[in-house]
Amino acid sequence: MNTNTLDKLRKLKFYGMFHAFKSSIETGQTDQYTSDELLAHLIDSEWDYRQNRRIERQILYARFRYKASIEELHYHVERSIDRNQVMRLADCTFLDRFENLLITGSTGIGKSYLASAIGYQACMLGYRVLYASTPKLFAKLKMAKADGSYIKEIAKIEKQQLLILDDFGIQPFDAQSRAALMEIIEDRHSKTSLIITSQLPISKWHEVIGEKTIADAILDRIVHDAHRIELKGESMRKKRAPAPENNFQ
Repeated sequence: MNTNTLDKLRKLKFYGMFHAFKSSIETGQTDQYTSDELLAHLIDSEWDYRQNRRIERQILYARFRYKASIEELHYHVERSIDRNQVMRLADCTFLDRFENLLITGSTGIGKSYLASAIGYQACMLGYRVLYASTPKLFAKLKMAKADGSYIKEIAKIEKQQLLILDDFGIQPFDAQSRAALMEIIEDRHSKTSLIITSQLPISKWHEVIGEKTIADAILDRIVHDAHRIELKGESMRKKRAPAPENNFQ
């Protein structure tokens, strides 16, 4: 009878229940449960399995640059990292308030890792997240304009509760990229959240975006009431070899 039950659980794709029941049989634990306890155990196992699968899919879809973790962050006074601020951001309630986070600092100092760590945390808490290198994203959107898939790509971005734009401002925006940025920001304003990392101080973003009127409109929506983290200190790439940004120490 147990073999038949296991076969049905597998065919129904109740894999959490399948593995929990199979393990209980193999270890002889089924006799230790009441019928209610066994049912609760199997349901809990299926629930956990599906939750973990959902989180794995969200992390995979997010396409993070680094496998990052809040628990692995290191805080040093010379980097001006406020642990309390980071932990408050890590609970991701700023996403419920549709607030943005702006992380600035020199190259190699850990901006991308910090942004990815918060993004991973958001995935763990059930938020839809997309990480993107800013230059690559807007190059992709240019191609989408050419092949007719632009609306589809913009719709994908709009669905995400958190969009991480990494390496913002590495190169100036041309007219087409500026228009796409304006559309993304307008679609997301007061509905979803952004994390932006940049080597440039925020005061220089206006110049990079260009077109004063559009830049004013974009920055007003991005910067107003945003959380800010300005990382300081020497690049970790100079201190270690090899030392990618994910060595946030």
